[in-house]
Amino acid sequence: MKITFLGTGTSQGVPVITCECDVCRSKNPKDQRLRSSVLIEHQGKTFVIDTGPDFRQQMLREDVKHIDFVLLTHEHKDHTAGLDDIRAFNHSQKENINIYANKRTCSAVRSEFAYAFCEDKYPGVPEINLCEINNKDFEAKNIHIQPLDIIHFKLPVLGFRIDRMAYITDANAIPEHEIPKLLDLDLLIINALGNKHHYSHFNLTEALEVVECIKPKQSFFTHISHVMGLHDQVNKNLPPYAQLAYDGLTIEL
Repeated sequence: MKITFLGTGTSQGVPVITCECDVCRSKNPKDQRLRSSVLIEHQGKTFVIDTGPDFRQQMLREDVKHIDFVLLTHEHKDHTAGLDDIRAFNHSQKENINIYANKRTCSAVRSEFAYAFCEDKYPGVPEINLCEINNKDFEAKNIHIQPLDIIHFKLPVLGFRIDRMAYITDANAIPEHEIPKLLDLDLLIINALGNKHHYSHFNLTEALEVVECIKPKQSFFTHISHVMGLHDQVNKNLPPYAQLAYDGLTIEL
């Protein structure tokens, strides 16, 4: 399995356009974060988790030529706004793309991209098949996927376990009954917004506590806001098995 971090950032916090902090002005590419998403290549298939506003830019940067399907964690725009650009893959692959999401997210996608679902479609709109999922395991192009029920303040969102890797973003709690699904991992990717307490996201201390509870072989933090601090400085104070991720980081399991 090959995992590439398409983006490790977030829309949370002060907009970059008005920010004067060291992170937003850093020349280190590891501090320049697009919205959170990952590209996974596994068993001959290529898929992404979330299609945020930077989806097109991320696909071009990583030179992605083919996508087999998409997993969506939840309906917030920083995770779905780029879905329109799936049309490029429709054009090259000559097929609809399956989008897997829970009932609430499917409803939001149908509303926000209504032109893709109307009876009299305009030529060239995204051609997608919305596939509603819940907490039960399912197969997508012969890839076994285990959804995880995660809490994002009052919003139920999904994480995903694929083989010995798990991806969790926009979480501030993991229900106790889901913890057994996260054991025996080679890699855990989990959100860590910053250093202060936040009502809907794990902060760095809380994310580290999850890592210590689950004990994956390796973990990386994503959905990082600029208030976290500079990438290299933060990582110096973290254990080698739990580090900040960065855009373009590739891991092979």
